[in-house]
Amino acid sequence: LLALVVSGLVRQVHALSAGTVGRPGSVGLRPGAPAPRFRDLAPPSPATLVLLFLDSGCATCDHLLDEAAEQIQRTDAVFRVLYRQAVPPHAADLPMTVLGEQADLFDRYDAIATPFAVVIDATGHIRRSEPVGSRVALRHLLEQVDDPSGRPTGPTVQPSQREGMQ
Repeated sequence: LLALVVSGLVRQVHALSAGTVGRPGSVGLRPGAPAPRFRDLAPPSPATLVLLFLDSGCATCDHLLDEAAEQIQRTDAVFRVLYRQAVPPHAADLPMTVLGEQADLFDRYDAIATPFAVVIDATGHIRRSEPVGSRVALRHLLEQVDDPSGRPTGPTVQPSQREGMQ
């Protein structure tokens, strides 16, 4: 019996290393897809829209909510915070739109776990859709939103500085 189990495990390891076992499907909507209910969620003027899907019982979600409140001053993006159930009391006084009872949007955006972020361009198409598990991940996402080319937004090293580093 042990030999059969080991043999099965060896086959699974071989299949994984050969790439024949499929990866789990991605979550969220694909980039370029139209954003569900965009007209209801979009700001009055054209801008990048960031949807944050949060849960009231999630400590990481609370940290991301605090980070979003800080980042709102540093980015041109407009935030909408969505909760599956009612809006928790601590989220009601934030400088962004917070909406409760949005279970249908969780389903339509395929936000299967929280915290989850979706970035939508001004034309109503998905740019990014992914879980964000920390304040740093949200900052990184917003840096990429502010610089859609994907170039790093941090300090750059000039050629003369590189020579001195070697």
